[in-house]
This record gives sequence, C-alpha cells and structure tokens, in this order.
Amino acid sequence: MTLTRRTVLTSAAAALAAAALPTRWAHASLTLGDWQIDTLSDGTLTLPPEFILGPMPADRIAPILAEAGVDQSQPLTPPCNVTLLRGADRVVLIDAGAGIAFQDSAGRLLDAMDAIGVAPDDVTDVIFTHGHPDHLWGVLDDFDDMLFYNARHAMGAVELDYWRDPATVDSIGAERQAFAVGAARRLEAIDDQLETIADGAEVLPGVQALLTPGHTPGHLSFAVDGPEGGVLIVGDAIGNHHVAFGAPDLPSGSDQDMGMAAETRLRLLDRAAGDGSQIIGFHLPGGGLGRVEAAGSAYRFVQEA
Repeated sequence: MTLTRRTVLTSAAAALAAAALPTRWAHASLTLGDWQIDTLSDGTLTLPPEFILGPMPADRIAPILAEAGVDQSQPLTPPCNVTLLRGADRVVLIDAGAGIAFQDSAGRLLDAMDAIGVAPDDVTDVIFTHGHPDHLWGVLDDFDDMLFYNARHAMGAVELDYWRDPATVDSIGAERQAFAVGAARRLEAIDDQLETIADGAEVLPGVQALLTPGHTPGHLSFAVDGPEGGVLIVGDAIGNHHVAFGAPDLPSGSDQDMGMAAETRLRLLDRAAGDGSQIIGFHLPGGGLGRVEAAGSAYRFVQEA
C-alpha cells in the first residue's frame, strides 16, 4: 500500500476497528468481453433520512421502506461502491471515492484496492460519474497531492463546467456549498491530467458514456458491452435499492434537480428491465451489482449472488 499520513498515523484504536471490517473488499465481480469488472468498497455514508426521503409523501413510501427493512428513525448508511475495470492494458476506476475529508465512515478505497493487489500507481484512468464529494474527493492523498498520479482523469463536459463555474457556490444551496468549494479545489489540483467526456463518447473500448442528468447537471453513466451482455454503471442516477425502485417517479432530496432525476431514473430502469442489462449502482447493496425487474408499475432490485 502507498505510504501516506493515514498509514503513518494508524492508531491502536484504528487497528481494533479494522477487525470488524470486511476482509474481502471486492464485493462483486464479473467478466464482460475484455473487461474484468470488480466493485470496491469505499465504506459507507451516514445520512439523515430526510436528506433522501424528505420530499416524498410518507404514506406512499412507508410500505416500500418497511419491506426493505429501512427504519426512518435511524440514519441511512448507504454503501459506496467504486467500480474497477481491468483489461486492454488499462486499470480504470469509475469514481475515486471520498478520501479522508468527507465522512469518517467513508474513504476506504485504498484498503479495498490493496486487498486485491492494485496500487494507486497502477491506475491508468479515473473516470467520474459526477462531482459530489463521495465520488471526487478521493483524487487527492492525505497531503493534497494527486493520488492517481499516472492516470488520466475524465469528467463529463457539462459536469465539469458546472463545478468550475464560480457562480455554482452561490446557486447550489447553503447545505451543498461545501460540495462546490471542495469540487473546485480538487478539479484545479488535477487540471493538468483532466479531460472532458461528451455524451455518447466511447471512453474506453466497449464503454460508452451516457448523459444521465438530474442528480447533478452533467451526471454520466457508463454502458459496458460484451458478447455476454451488458452492464450499466449508473453512479447515483439510481441512488438506493428501495424508493428509487419502488417509487421511481418520486422526488429524492439527494438530487439537485429532482424532476429531471426522476425522468432519468425511470428511463434507466426501463432500459435495464427491458434488455436484461446488469447494473452497478454506487449506493446499491451487495457491492452494487444486480438486475432490474419490473414489478407492476414499479421495479425491484435483484442483487446478484
């Protein structure tokens, strides 16, 4: 593992806590064409339920949450699944995790990479779904230097313009102002190795970028095709395994444009249910890998074994 301030300052308390963590960090994997695809845990987030559920009618979501075993009186703790693609002489991260500056429960990506023998200097590409902290802030190490210093970094053109715009910090809302400040600082730090991605572009062999806006203005998903079928890496465009499937038309408080996000979510769910594509969601359980099944007028997430 790369020596950083995190490893230098490891304490006895941290060592004891590590005993409770999963020993296998690559939660889900599959082979698709020339790509070996693994999901790596960056830990979890800790969120107040109203951050997601606040705009939703209580009577409509209550049975969905009860069936999923979600207790609205407790914080939500969604997993964070970073996707790793290996093949075609590339080692590719889809998103970079949260790093150490966002939440104590997140920022575990280096441990996950170490568990499967991948070092930061092995990474050739870091491709972002969007610029929220749990997806972007991990690009810098504990000393604010580039962590994946051998890699090209790429973000959707619309998304990059949004986070670079000085007006964003004043328009994003007080509760997300830190997101804007943090994104701008990290994007400036990696600017020399940062490229833009257009909607529909082939970002890697057999990997197409899809504009899936709403969660953020320029959120991207990625479609990976192979002879065995396809997988949609949806980032936060499908943000959880309960109300996002059971009531996908409802507004989610986690989305910056709630109406547009609902339209995008319905489109992705319909596509995946219709063509049988697997999906990988950043905040879906079991490593994020599964399939979408139609369930009346809604959908359900079927986790892969």
